[in-house]
This record gives sequence, C-alpha cells and structure tokens, in this order.
Amino acid sequence: MINFELEAQNEFETLVRDRRDFHRHPELGFNEHRTSKIIAQRLNALGMEVQTGIGVTGVVGLLEGDRPGPTVLLRFDMDALPIAEDTGLPFSSLTEGVMHACGHDGHMSMGLGLARIMARHREKIQGTLKFVFQPAEEGLGGAFAMIADGVLENPKPDVAFAMHLWNKVPLGKAWVTNGPAMSASSRFELMITGRGGHGASPHETVDPILAAAHVVTALQSIVSRNIDPQESAVISVGQIQGGTTYNVIPEEVLIKGSVRSFSNKLHRQLYRRILETASSVAAGFGCTVALETVVIVAAVVNDEEVAGHVRQSAEQVLGCENVLDRKEMASEDMGYMLEEIPGCYFFVGSADEDVSNSYPHHHPRFDIDERSMMNGVAIMGNAVANYVMPVVDKEAELV
Repeated sequence: MINFELEAQNEFETLVRDRRDFHRHPELGFNEHRTSKIIAQRLNALGMEVQTGIGVTGVVGLLEGDRPGPTVLLRFDMDALPIAEDTGLPFSSLTEGVMHACGHDGHMSMGLGLARIMARHREKIQGTLKFVFQPAEEGLGGAFAMIADGVLENPKPDVAFAMHLWNKVPLGKAWVTNGPAMSASSRFELMITGRGGHGASPHETVDPILAAAHVVTALQSIVSRNIDPQESAVISVGQIQGGTTYNVIPEEVLIKGSVRSFSNKLHRQLYRRILETASSVAAGFGCTVALETVVIVAAVVNDEEVAGHVRQSAEQVLGCENVLDRKEMASEDMGYMLEEIPGCYFFVGSADEDVSNSYPHHHPRFDIDERSMMNGVAIMGNAVANYVMPVVDKEAELV
C-alpha cells in the first residue's frame, strides 16, 4: 500500500505553490479559463485522458490503472467569489473585486497533488480514477452543467468523493458523517401587495410595509413551532425592498430569504408553512401575498459504506479522537452528484488551533492553514485506495 501521509508531506511545497498561484488569479464561476487551462495541462502531463469544456469550463482527467476495476470520481471545485480581498497576504488576489474566499484554491491544489501521487503508482491501480474539476459551485449550477455534459457517464463512476477545507474546524481534525452532511438550500421571494398612498393619510392606504414587518417576525416562528426539535431547519430573511421615498406608502414590498434543511420532505413542509403564515398575517392587514421559490442545491447525503471508509482513513491520518461526526447547514451542489452515485463529502480542518483566530468562509480576510492540504490529500488518498488498490492476500494468491 501507498503511504499517503508521507506522499502528501513530500508534495507540500508544490501544494503551497499551486494554491498560491490559484489564489493570485481567482476567476468567477463559468469563467475559470486560466484555471482550467492550467489544470488540463497538468493532467495531460501526467498521461491522463483529458476532457475540457465539460459544464462550460470544467475539466475531467481519466487515470486508467493497469488492471480492471471500479471507477472512482474525485471532485474538486474551482470558482472564486465576487469579494474584494483584505488579507494583506503577499499572494493576494490580482483581480479587483474577486478572491478565493472559500478554499477552492486549496481544493484544486489538493486535486492536482493527489493526481500526481496516483499517477506515480499507476501500476497499483485496479480500475479508473476520474478527476473532476468543477466550475461554478457557488450557487451557479456548475454540478448541473457538468452532469448535463455527461460527467457521470463514459465511464459511469461506481463511487464518488469530495472534500472541503473548513475553517469551522481546527487544523488536525475532520468531520465525517453518515447520511446528510450538508443541507438542501433554496431561496424564496414573497411579494406583499397593498394599496399605496401618501404618508400623511395612512388610513387611505393598505400598507404593505407594516404587513411585511409582521410577516418577517411571524416567519421566525415556523421552525420553532412547526418542526420536530430533532430535525434541523433554517429560515432566514436577507432582503426587503419597498418604497422609493420617505413620505409615500408603496404599493408592494418584496421579501427575499433562504430555506435550508437536510430533508426534501421537510423542505416542502417549510414552504407550505411560509405561504400559509405570510398569507394569513398579510391578510390581517388587508394585503395579499404571492410566493416564488428557486431551488439552488439538493442536500449532500453520504453513503454509509463509503463514509465508513473515509472515517477509517481520517482516523488513520489524524487519530480517532480528532474525527467528529458533524453535519453542516451550509449547502453544496455536490449533492446532485451524490443523488446519482454513492459517495462521501467530508470536511478537513483548516483553521488555527483556536478557531476564533481564523476568519470564516466568504469573508474578505479568509485564509487557511496550508498544512491542512496535506491532511486532505492523505485522507482522500487512503479512502480511494480502498476501492482501486485492494490489499492482496499473497498466500491466497500463491494457492
């Protein structure tokens, strides 16, 4: 078997160099042109069969083993965020208003590092490794685009892996869970309609702003009073738009928010109650409500057997006491791939030992402890090896 911990340590300087290069040159979803070109060149240099333009800017590299076996998909996301960097790092973003504020620069670096390790040991591989570098994970539908372009076919994967460097977790720890690992996420828009008029004569109007204020408050009761306390769900209002000036009561007010849960059934229940609650409250003020929903991503649900291999691998690398069974209410479009292929999505600690010293994801000062990349490569490598590098019983082979 390969010593993936040692291999990852030997790759560390290259992991850091690659990550910092990607960090300097961030690209938004479906615009990862420089990024994709570099990744394709690296995979080609390793002797892989490489496809580009999958899901607009996605890259797929196939590493065929010397012997037949299962196909294993390894997915790494590539896109940056429309955030102005404020880290002061010597390798800060050179693109104004865009930065890698979620760790995807590290994910790509780990993907290339693991590709190099596996290519060096091609003769040990029984099966095919499908390295998938996905664009537009940040709410833009990159996984959908790659699936539509056939990333789950020719060959169809038997199992899938993905990971995230996670600043809620300190360096040296990991989260691996069976079943739901990240929530389904969707957004809603509530249009509350009344009758506008002059602010000096509110009695002649039907005020949608007043109704909207009560609706926002009432929405906060849905989870606490309608959902089983053993379930997890979130309803958050993030935007209210209404009115154009200080002394005119508007005709309409728009409320925008998000819903997250680990269950599609629960998701439907939440939306039913959102509409019922908003309609009833608004009606009390003489207003009407229209609801529009947009599904962003499905829940990320891990397969029990695959998650077991990842947990065993993480315990081998980090120690049993450092591998926790936790799930995260944030969302990720890897869920769409895991609806089709059994797999595991796990989190690798990338924060300072005192997590409070590290900035959260999507923050202008977000950064990772780069040593976490070695842990990610080693954990995923060990887990993948269970499928394509099975331990051979030499005595049985001689018989």
